[in-house]
Amino acid sequence: MQQDKIVVGLDIGTTKICALVGRKNEYGKLEILGMGKAVSDGVQRGLVLNIDKTVDAIKRAIRQAEEQSGIDIGVVNVGIAGQHIKSLQHNGSITRPSSDTEITQDDVNRLTADMYRLVTPPGSQIIHVMPQEYKVDFEGGVTDPIGMAGVRLEGNFHIITAQSAAINNINKCVTKAGLAIADLILEPLASSVSVLSDEEKEAGVALIDIGGGTTDLAVFKDGIIRHAAVLPFGGNIITQDIKQGCNVTPNQAEQLKVKFGKAIAEEASDYEIVSIPGLPNRPPKEVSLKNLAYIIEARMSEIIELVYAEIYRMGLQDQLSAGIVLTGGGSQLQNLEQLTEYLTGLDTRIGYPNQHLGKSKIEAVKSPMHATGVGLVLAGYQAQDERIARPGYGEEEVSAYNYQPVAPVAAPVVPSFTPQAPAPVAPAATTPEPPKPAKEQKGLKFLGDITRKLKGILIDDFDDKQY
Repeated sequence: MQQDKIVVGLDIGTTKICALVGRKNEYGKLEILGMGKAVSDGVQRGLVLNIDKTVDAIKRAIRQAEEQSGIDIGVVNVGIAGQHIKSLQHNGSITRPSSDTEITQDDVNRLTADMYRLVTPPGSQIIHVMPQEYKVDFEGGVTDPIGMAGVRLEGNFHIITAQSAAINNINKCVTKAGLAIADLILEPLASSVSVLSDEEKEAGVALIDIGGGTTDLAVFKDGIIRHAAVLPFGGNIITQDIKQGCNVTPNQAEQLKVKFGKAIAEEASDYEIVSIPGLPNRPPKEVSLKNLAYIIEARMSEIIELVYAEIYRMGLQDQLSAGIVLTGGGSQLQNLEQLTEYLTGLDTRIGYPNQHLGKSKIEAVKSPMHATGVGLVLAGYQAQDERIARPGYGEEEVSAYNYQPVAPVAAPVVPSFTPQAPAPVAPAATTPEPPKPAKEQKGLKFLGDITRKLKGILIDDFDDKQY
């Protein structure tokens, strides 16, 4: 088994932290070699609020995945979510020296790299820059400009930003767990890789990933992502409603939701009652499944309506020919498809991450609950061979985005897209230069003093700016 063909996805969620170890088989399908899960106590609504608890959970999940796969894990693809995620459109352009030469990949990379230099609001950073379309000498509608002739190259880009503090907390947790980050990926993008087909992305589809603490949205049209958002509501808020409405413990509320919950109250029987154990020295409590369904339907309707309002706000409601795809742990509620179709008027299906999976002993990964984890592994294989440098980050942040492999453990798992360092070139032999006249040396000294002073001014001015 070759280590360079192994990719590990680490899903840091609100309810669970999941690590998946995968490789491609001879048929190009993903084979999951190991999976580790741990209860996530230090994360709320996609944000890390307790570093120590999150680090312990990551270590437990990684340890289980290592034991099951027999591989020492050192490098992971990590997902990020939360209400701080923002989505925006931006246009950029570059001018080439001549129209006689063809546009190359270097020109496209230079244009994309410029987008990472955009000034963002204080406390936020750019994590994804995704091209929408290009213009060559003001002629639009170009999807791939490489090979064309032209002087001016423009591009429309979809840019995703995240809160710097949230990124740094994730980096800190992963680093303290003895791991290195190969790439930081927006979770709805990772989920879309595992559950959406190319035909759906081309026709127009909205992916709704209902997790424990957040609901993620990604809208695709013409094969390109058009909008992404994260709402701070998920399955946990339904559990809280059941806890208060039925006057039960949190664990009992979660079990009621998973085993007996329905998203449409009319589908529940008026006469079915569940008896659950009471507190010590107290009688059992009886819960009507009809009342339980009313509680779930009210909150789930609110979540779906908020997501659809976000789609409507962007003017994308009429471009979803493929409808809606529901995934995530919250999508497993009974009758949720019918409720979504009733509220939005769009065709709806449940997204399972099994179309890219080969035969595996771990059948649990085919659940919508693990769509993000499987997508993180698949995204590692789909990453660009030529990584684009992302300027504007500090020393500690460069290790997360422009990763240079440094083994934190004895046998790290290196993703297939790790850039290869160029071979060292021996310095050419040089002959000593004759000594410069005293007048020229004095002039060079004066020019050097001016350069050092100007450099200090520029550095001070740069440090005062926040990117």
